[in-house]
Amino acid sequence: MVKYLSLLLLLAGPVLADDAEALRQRLAGLESLKANFSQQVTDVNQKQIQQGEGLLALGFPNRFYWHLTEPDESLIVAAKETVWIYNPFAEEVTALDMADVLEASPMALLVQQDKASWDKYDINAKGDCYAISPKDKAQGTVVDVTVCFKDEILTSLSLTDEQHNLSHFELSGVTKLSESDFSLFHFDLPEGVTLDDQRKGSAK
Repeated sequence: MVKYLSLLLLLAGPVLADDAEALRQRLAGLESLKANFSQQVTDVNQKQIQQGEGLLALGFPNRFYWHLTEPDESLIVAAKETVWIYNPFAEEVTALDMADVLEASPMALLVQQDKASWDKYDINAKGDCYAISPKDKAQGTVVDVTVCFKDEILTSLSLTDEQHNLSHFELSGVTKLSESDFSLFHFDLPEGVTLDDQRKGSAK
């Protein structure tokens, strides 16, 4: 389930630090973000295996909201110390420690500014796009994330997983969060659902 978050590189050398700093500054300039997204998933043979759409929101620090509304609803809400993953069809909720999710997904950098987190990833820029991959290839189910900007607006995200499936998200209607939008990062456990609580105690 971490692969969802995971609801973001190939070269090393002197340019690497510059690319990382450039991305860090662009993300810091966003401060917060809300956007609609359209999703297309293709397999290793570039065959389309899924389409979808939904709503994405990001906020510093460690706030993430990802609501897939089509074709099958699912919801990820991350705030404070917990990541909640809700499958309405199965009536199941999984609770994960935020720290574990940050360790496992390059998407963490979209909502994280501390140096310790950034040092765990390699970043390579190509034009207005930035490829992010973990230095420890054994961790997580996301191999790399690519984020692209246009005129300092985040326009797309692409995630490649261990099976080389590519999930591409095109963003539209991008705005900063209003004060009321921050309620998106609050999750109440729905009545009657099964909770799989994988937190280590302190966040419960």
